[in-house]
Amino acid sequence: MSAPLDQLIILPVLLPAMTAAFLVLALRHHLRRQRGVSIAVTVLLVGVAAVLFAQAGDGTVRAYRLGDWPAPYGITLVLDRLSATLLLLTAVLALGVVLYAAGGADGRGRHFHPLFQFQLMGITGAFLTGDVFNLFVFFEVMLIASYGLMLHGGGPARLKAGFQYVAINLLASVVFLVGVGLIYAVTGTLNMADLAVKVPQVAAADAALLKVGALLLFLVFATKAALVPLHWWLPATYAGTSAPAAAMFMIMTKVGAYAIIRVYGLVFGEGAGPLALAAAPLVLPAALVTLAVGAAGLVGSRTLRDLAAFAVIASMGTLLVAIGLFDAAGLSAGLYYLVHSTLAGAALFLIAGLVQEQRGAASDRLVSAPAMAGETLLGGLFFLVAIALVGLPPLSGFLGKVMILEAVRGAAAWPWIWAIILGASLFMTFGFARAGSVLFWASGPVVETKPPPALPVAAVVGLVGLLAIWTLAAGPVSDLLRLTASQALDRSAYIGAVLGPDVRLAAGD
Repeated sequence: MSAPLDQLIILPVLLPAMTAAFLVLALRHHLRRQRGVSIAVTVLLVGVAAVLFAQAGDGTVRAYRLGDWPAPYGITLVLDRLSATLLLLTAVLALGVVLYAAGGADGRGRHFHPLFQFQLMGITGAFLTGDVFNLFVFFEVMLIASYGLMLHGGGPARLKAGFQYVAINLLASVVFLVGVGLIYAVTGTLNMADLAVKVPQVAAADAALLKVGALLLFLVFATKAALVPLHWWLPATYAGTSAPAAAMFMIMTKVGAYAIIRVYGLVFGEGAGPLALAAAPLVLPAALVTLAVGAAGLVGSRTLRDLAAFAVIASMGTLLVAIGLFDAAGLSAGLYYLVHSTLAGAALFLIAGLVQEQRGAASDRLVSAPAMAGETLLGGLFFLVAIALVGLPPLSGFLGKVMILEAVRGAAAWPWIWAIILGASLFMTFGFARAGSVLFWASGPVVETKPPPALPVAAVVGLVGLLAIWTLAAGPVSDLLRLTASQALDRSAYIGAVLGPDVRLAAGD
């Protein structure tokens, strides 16, 4: 039987699920009331995530078994430092996005807030699930909700990008099911802790089939994380949707990165026998190419939204360089950079939305146009976010990249990794400088326009403020993230929490 506090683990999934249903059934024609309920529930989600984060801080891995069915037969949710950190990040980001949307963006189509809450359900469920099949289920919830959010507001460009997005994700879903089927056929289980015990015991004759299943799952996770050459769907999708939807999508690429950490650190980690680190040789090279492609695309961007989309690709390349080391130093540096890149990327998309509204016919195209109302404020926010994303001092992007550069010092190819990371940063500096000069410093005569709405601006200021806090707290946060990384790679603690201490001793890493 789960302890009372452990039962809080299901709330981050239940809250948005029940809220979405309530909004559709009871408030579908009352946008103002939807806003109020959605904001209130998201604030509550932040509180729940903060409690769970504090609860995970004692270093104990906790499992919640739905219906009190024992693992591996029932549905299990698992809370550790890693999932708690990403839950809190998701909730904080969601609060900023829903406040921005309440400034008017949610009124340009139907059902923004129910879709937003369903999206939260899929994301939080993916971070908490202890089962590979349920990971697939939550991926599908994210896909359905994100497709609705992406098309919110309509338009032919959005519809075209949405078709590409759905096509690639449906294909990824098929691959996911095939991979899951192969793994289940060989091991007879899909519970991650049970897999971590059984994978090292797989007969040699079945190892090749199991490895195919593992690599198929990697293809799916790499698609979600926008690793080259599976990244092509992201620029059109993120640049083609609304600003709040794109900002919320920042956490979706991190779900792909999280799945790589969880599955290939736990199930196919160092203790997995012949299948140990099955995907490791693929991650680092693909991450470096992803970083280079993102930086090149950023320099060639013609709109601010395109620039933001390629900045996401570049940041995912940088993040997966750290994750691809599959050690505690790389993972802790990657987690610091993950939080930074999520907040900074979301802020950039929201700024792009404000710029698009203020520039009229010029939209967010990188061409000269009349000066905007609130240009000084928007230009200042853009400048701070650009510094953060490029990785220039003194903000958290600089600290995150320094941590990653230090973590890769033990890799054989570290000079090449340093050269690509630093070279990409130089290219990105040029791209952001060009965009900023055109949008804010080479504008034409002032034209009377309304100032940007207060609530969306406050949301952006809040995200930039969080970047400043993340920078100032780098010392103690780094210590916490080192513990988080060590726990995420500790297979025995996870197995013991889900299957019981006796199984943990039997698995004994």
